Amino acid sequence: MSDAGDRSRESRAHLLCFLATMVVATSFPVGAAITQGLDSLLIALLRFSLATALLAPFVAWRYGLRFPGFAALARYGAISLFFVVFFWGMFAALRYTSALNTAAIFTLLPTFTAVASFILLKDRLNALAMTALAVGMGGAMWVVFRGDGAAFLALNLNRGDVIFLLATISMGLYGALVKHLYRGEPMAQMTFWTLLCGAAWLLVLSLPRLHGVVWTAVPFPVYAGIVYLGISTVITFFSFQWSATVIGPTKVMSYSYLNPALVLLIGLGLGHAAPWGALWPGLLMTLGATVILQRARPRRSPRRVEAG
Repeated sequence: MSDAGDRSRESRAHLLCFLATMVVATSFPVGAAITQGLDSLLIALLRFSLATALLAPFVAWRYGLRFPGFAALARYGAISLFFVVFFWGMFAALRYTSALNTAAIFTLLPTFTAVASFILLKDRLNALAMTALAVGMGGAMWVVFRGDGAAFLALNLNRGDVIFLLATISMGLYGALVKHLYRGEPMAQMTFWTLLCGAAWLLVLSLPRLHGVVWTAVPFPVYAGIVYLGISTVITFFSFQWSATVIGPTKVMSYSYLNPALVLLIGLGLGHAAPWGALWPGLLMTLGATVILQRARPRRSPRRVEAG
């Protein structure tokens, strides 16, 4: 493929990452709004099941729903396991902590992904990129705490924060595994089977809880939130998986630095006040770190992959 073609694919990957990051930012307040209405494990099960059902017709039409083989299924199962742990952890954490706290912890994701990429992919970032990881994390924390150092120092990790920290570590491993276990199949096909495996994991884990659920008693807004999250899962899952094989997992996950700012913007749209004068330094730090990480070139080049 020509250099121009490579640049075009990379540009598409960056655009997809940015759009998917905006969608991810909405999942924190939506998840916080519905997590008290249904068990977190069941929310994750319904989310994955709906996402799988939404993607199935396209995959059946384009590629057919043939059994991919046990070796491929093992790869998809391994990838989905870490993704499932993240979403289960997110919904469980939001029972005990705030959307803004989870957005703050989520800024650790690029660092976890960089470590996992070094171990699994031998990707090595230069000193500038490693500095950008620290600056981006600091900028995101600045946004979360509105530049108030005393508020940061007074931070106490609660049960939900610890749960989400472990979930974020799992997500970092997921990002590196996608590229490590990719074997050249169309990304929509890989996404479908990974989501299906994730739904299967969640079904097994949910079996002891399913019999006690009175589905008619679940509030309608919870179902509406699950539908939204199911649709967003298809969009973000495909976008991040395809982009990770094109530009690398560390660059993909570096977009998570933008999440605290996006969560605050969403809150502003919902009528919440924000001290923008105190936020600008943090916003500039996260933007700068994201740009630097996109320009960093790991020694191992990404594999080529077809989006369709």
